Amino acid sequence: MLQREKVVPLAYGKVLEVGIGTGLNLGYYNSNKIEHLTGLDPSEENWKINKVNAESLGLDLSFVQASADQIPAENDQFDSALITYTLCSIPDPLTSLLEIRRVLKPDGILIFCEHGIAPDRKIEKWQHAINPAWRFISGGCNLNRDVPGLLDKGGFRIKNLETMYLPGWRITTYNYWGTAEIR
Repeated sequence: MLQREKVVPLAYGKVLEVGIGTGLNLGYYNSNKIEHLTGLDPSEENWKINKVNAESLGLDLSFVQASADQIPAENDQFDSALITYTLCSIPDPLTSLLEIRRVLKPDGILIFCEHGIAPDRKIEKWQHAINPAWRFISGGCNLNRDVPGLLDKGGFRIKNLETMYLPGWRITTYNYWGTAEIR
């Protein structure tokens, strides 16, 4: 099962997808649970590459070109927020998480699937060593972000967390996924 298949269907109500990119998650939403989906991304060019017709999936969707560290929405607007493979490349992940927290309703949920720092010291050392070059060649992606630590500092309490190495080069494949609530 793909990681996206595990987390995207958990979204409900008014949803904010941070880093919608080319719309890779669209086919995994449960349209019966979605009132409205707001896709946020700083790159309108990536969104234009999108090959999925949201209406054909039964999704009421709007695209907003903006950065996650300045979300153009009022406080307490969304029931759920989704981030998938986004925290690694956001320049200021802590500010962005605080913004996501701000726009979530007090009982809202953050759904996440991210790669990050590995628990194995040997792999972690390699992640730190190659991260500067990796960021340069991979569009700003960081291999060594502490996802649970960032969520905690961003004002979230993890409700459910799963982790594992996905198939592939272990330095790049340690994954965290689950849900978090506002503290």
